Amino acid sequence: MRVLSGIQPTGRFHWGNYFGAIRQYIALQNEEESYYFIANLHALNTIRDPAVLRELTLEAAIDLLALGLDPEKATLFVQSDVPEVSELCWLLMTGAPMGLLERCHAYKDKKERGLTAEAGLFTYPVLMAADILAYDANIVPVGHDQVQHIEVCRDLAGSFNHQFGEVFVLPKSKVLDDSAKVPGTDGEKMSKSYDNTIGLFEDPKKARKKIMRITTDSRPMAEPKDPQTDHLYQLYSLFADAAQREAMAEKYRAGGFGYGEVKKALANAAEAYFSEARQRREHLVAHPEEVRQVLAAGAKKARKKAGEVLLRAQRACGVATE
Repeated sequence: MRVLSGIQPTGRFHWGNYFGAIRQYIALQNEEESYYFIANLHALNTIRDPAVLRELTLEAAIDLLALGLDPEKATLFVQSDVPEVSELCWLLMTGAPMGLLERCHAYKDKKERGLTAEAGLFTYPVLMAADILAYDANIVPVGHDQVQHIEVCRDLAGSFNHQFGEVFVLPKSKVLDDSAKVPGTDGEKMSKSYDNTIGLFEDPKKARKKIMRITTDSRPMAEPKDPQTDHLYQLYSLFADAAQREAMAEKYRAGGFGYGEVKKALANAAEAYFSEARQRREHLVAHPEEVRQVLAAGAKKARKKAGEVLLRAQRACGVATE
């Protein structure tokens, strides 16, 4: 079985990215053949500064490697380093129904808000389909908001297969764990668009200040509280072990404590949790040539596989000779 997923370099990774997706990518590399790419072509829909895009692409690779993505187990590469995917995207585009793309939520939501939608956003699901089909991926880990795009991929692949023969493997989505939903500093879902994130590798003092400013309710210290309904406890639970979680839950249920105590415990736990990754990252930042070598090796392997699939599709539809 082959697992494939991509992550956009539209900003520095935060706790929500890690617990919502990256941690699960790293776990899957130990179970299946894994391909992971940094989706810089998709990021062009939102980032129009070339220097920023290049910087964020490299930073994303550094972060993924620091967090434990192992190039001996998983293939890591940059999306644009595999031009075969863009060629495959056009083959799929020629058979992509307009109505199918008009129903995709990213485009539909933007139009409903009266905003201008570029062709890149409209055809985003087709490029995503090419990303997946190019590697004969069986499993695609995604959040709930991306499941529709996997269905579009299956529709496009199924239609192509129906017209030209069995060319593409039809992938299945693996919905990422809902329990990993991470609240932000305001209690809402952690997201760059809400400006409520805590970065994975931002300065510890800056991160601690953000943690100490996390929004809490105004109930008096003496009042018992339900830990399961408190977003501060949910954050602490991401970093604590079972014994630490239960001890903190007991404090909530007993009352007589301040939220400042929980915030300090959270800051300490988070700093310890990422300490080894932070050390690995410092090494990679000092040796960017190592990161580029990993990406080049990953792209070489990815291009080999994508080239095989592209040629298969080209021969099937008649744009390549037998």
